[in-house]
Amino acid sequence: MPTSGAACNIIVDSCCELSRGYCERAGLRVLNFSYTETVKGDDGLTGVDDMYESTSAHDFYEAMRHGAQPMTSQPSQLAFETAFNEAIDSGVPTVYLAFSSGLSGAYEGACTALARICREREVESAAELGMYVVDLKLGSTPQGLIIAEAVRQRDRGLTAAELAAWAAEARYYVQTMFMVDDLDALHRGGRIPAGVALVGGKLDVKPLLTFDTDGKLAVVGVVRGRKKGLRRMAEFYSKGRNADLYSNVAAIGNADATGDARRLRELIAKQDDTTMFLETNIGPTIGCHVGPGMVSVSFWGEDRRGQTSISDRIAGMVKGK
Repeated sequence: MPTSGAACNIIVDSCCELSRGYCERAGLRVLNFSYTETVKGDDGLTGVDDMYESTSAHDFYEAMRHGAQPMTSQPSQLAFETAFNEAIDSGVPTVYLAFSSGLSGAYEGACTALARICREREVESAAELGMYVVDLKLGSTPQGLIIAEAVRQRDRGLTAAELAAWAAEARYYVQTMFMVDDLDALHRGGRIPAGVALVGGKLDVKPLLTFDTDGKLAVVGVVRGRKKGLRRMAEFYSKGRNADLYSNVAAIGNADATGDARRLRELIAKQDDTTMFLETNIGPTIGCHVGPGMVSVSFWGEDRRGQTSISDRIAGMVKGK
């Protein structure tokens, strides 16, 4: 859905957690991931990640609580090529802000589709067609945060080339921490090693994770109990935010853990009552890998590059070092 008169248009995918209504109002075209529980056939938890238009977050995660173990699929090559060709034919330069290549093949699939289009249209580069693809190296809550700011940057008049360059730099200033109930779902999806999941289960602790600069998951700490985890996340926000960079906003996502999300908001607001909040439901694509109970916080902070270990740096911040 292009935005009339915009300097450029934006394509996103359904991993960004932003609501369908927001995407429509902002003129964002959404490429949908899907999920299926192949071992159970038609009786399994299967559907399109349509941002909870066809099912509720509670119903989705309740099915997982009762044993559902769906796996995810990225948009098809046909879906990418259709969206890109329509964007090019519209005559409005367009940027696709893609889910992390460290967790999905969507970015690679988009690049493959765009390379094929370039060959068919006999051009040397996608830039000649006004089409750009950016690997955000983020997913879920932080992906929604940077896309919301990208909409603001677009509306201020950035061209597609400028917006792509902005996003490629801005992604490193997004700080994230999230807590999951356990690591089993992440291990099943191949997102973390088996040894890490085993240790987490044996110790009966709540893992705290982030995205590293390659867009992969990194465990940055563990806590005993969700209340301590929420306090750690609030401290992380308080010590790591940069209120002068873009906006003083805390993006909070939850996987059918609305009480914990509300408590995290209260803890953050208590530290700084000027904080604005962007609250979202963790979508089905991410939910398949994290399971119910995840809570996350993302915000604008310092540059995450140039550090020998982002995990060590964040762990030090939450310990007050």
